[in-house]
Amino acid sequence: MTEAVIRKKPGMASVKDMPILQDGPPPGGFAPVRYARRIPNKGPSAMAIFLAAFGAFSYGMYQVGQGNKIRR
Repeated sequence: MTEAVIRKKPGMASVKDMPILQDGPPPGGFAPVRYARRIPNKGPSAMAIFLAAFGAFSYGMYQVGQGNKIRR
């Protein structure tokens, strides 16, 4: 469909001659948007992750120390 048919103006000499047609919100406005973050409380807590990482690090360092003893 052409602009002339859409805007009901026969023939177009220039774009500047066309009437202004601007989109707007529907009557009564748009429905409100839910934007709140609802993150479920699943999985381990931050403290549990920290303790597990610290435990793995400590065990690894112990193994390194044992390997150093054997190598000496």
